[in-house]
Amino acid sequence: MKILIADDHTIVREGIRMLLTEAYPFAEIADVSDSVDLMKLVFKSKWDVIICDISMPPGDSGLEAIKKIKEHAPATPVIILSMHAPDQYAVRAIKAGASGYLTKGAATLELVKAVNQVLSGRKYLSPDVADILADAFENLNSNQTVESLSDREFEVFKLLASGKSISDIAKQLILSTNTISTFRARVFEKMGFHNNLELIKYAVEHKLI
Repeated sequence: MKILIADDHTIVREGIRMLLTEAYPFAEIADVSDSVDLMKLVFKSKWDVIICDISMPPGDSGLEAIKKIKEHAPATPVIILSMHAPDQYAVRAIKAGASGYLTKGAATLELVKAVNQVLSGRKYLSPDVADILADAFENLNSNQTVESLSDREFEVFKLLASGKSISDIAKQLILSTNTISTFRARVFEKMGFHNNLELIKYAVEHKLI
């Protein structure tokens, strides 16, 4: 069995590797620190399961990486392992093609179970993620929610809410400042914001930062 781990924190990768080595002593396990190296290995080899973080600056987010992985190897299950609470990214990850979503805090207890489940061809949804997906389905027609934003717009929204400038965001995402300004304008239009203060207030009230 071949397992690929992608996370920008060395200690996290080492912890995941230890868990998986204990559960699958004969597995071939590789790890990378960013989405560029992740995609290089995806294109180079076939993997039985990929475990990927959401945030791996610089470059593509984990969500963009999932889409590229599924385009290249649609049968390869991808488990998202993130520090972000499920209500922020779980729906987007599953929509992008992920087979499971785990928070890093729950990984010790759930990761091996999740790997076994996705290897059998099923999705791994913890009870909290299942509830969030159900709520998202019920609210499909609601307006002015972050679910109306594209993945890249949501990423820019989160970075703006954290106080980063357009130039800082452009450097982190390796995009031009004009592109980031365009994404910001789309976010403001879709969400009905008039200034950054309204955006930050919304993010705080909805526990998105």
